[in-house]
Amino acid sequence: MSPSAVTPGEIPAAYRPAAAEPLGERGPVREPAEEKSGRKRRLDYPPAPEPLPVPVIDNHAHLDFRDGQVQVTVAEHLDAAQQVGVSGAVLVGYDVASSRFSVEAARTDPRAKAAVALHPNDAPQLAEKGKYASAFEEITTLAEAEHVVAVGETGLDFFRTAEAGRAAQKESFYDHLALAAQRGLPVQIHDREAHADVVRVLKDAPALPPAVVFHCYSGDAELARICNANGWYMSFAGTVTFNNAEGIRDGLREADPQLILVETDCPFLTPHPYRGQPNAPYMIPQTMRRMAQVREAALPGLCQQVMLNTAQAYGTWT
Repeated sequence: MSPSAVTPGEIPAAYRPAAAEPLGERGPVREPAEEKSGRKRRLDYPPAPEPLPVPVIDNHAHLDFRDGQVQVTVAEHLDAAQQVGVSGAVLVGYDVASSRFSVEAARTDPRAKAAVALHPNDAPQLAEKGKYASAFEEITTLAEAEHVVAVGETGLDFFRTAEAGRAAQKESFYDHLALAAQRGLPVQIHDREAHADVVRVLKDAPALPPAVVFHCYSGDAELARICNANGWYMSFAGTVTFNNAEGIRDGLREADPQLILVETDCPFLTPHPYRGQPNAPYMIPQTMRRMAQVREAALPGLCQQVMLNTAQAYGTWT
């Protein structure tokens, strides 16, 4: 069987331990336990879903991150995704190394584009070590690369960052917003337990980028109404399928259809019923089908709208 073969209901060939490169030393590796409970996760990849009737793009993926039992290349990820109707991906940076990775991957594979940034949880640590300015200077340089279509992920995270680090986190958020506005690039926002403060910074910023994207939308209907009023995109990940995520589904119901995007945030946030297993762009159809159910919308029409929204936010490349 071809390494890129994908059959619905089966784990794609490239993700099977017997067919893929064993895990090596390169790149960050996801923890084998769940974030909050500490329980061990299943490390096998989920079976492939049925292909989408209309292609979409994964708006937010970390393909430098490894998970499970195998090493999968960018090309293998995108080959498998393409066979189920996911025609490309935005590869998102969270530090200098991952931003370089995303830029290089986008340079070598036309199905990928890049976003570059310093993660909000890293900014206070870099500032404390006196390394923030030099790191952000490198991000500023990377943002000029040809295949960069966004600045991100940046924003606020009050789940992991304590009160003492939040001033530095906000300063970094302002810096990234200014960079995105200067370069004329969309910004991808990481917003975790910080909705009101994220909105406050966006309202207070001297200039906003041409597009604002709430990556892995975690708000409710109220935040969706704020996004609608300001023309801010809401990108839904596998969390919208989780049993305990009715608030996120309320946000999806409220969202202006012209502002809806889809993503994996892989290797994290694998959609139900595979929550906790490794995630990859080929799992987007699982999320898209749940989104269509929530909105009581026809799947082909919703896919077409999401693809149009993606092109309006980032441009067209697939």
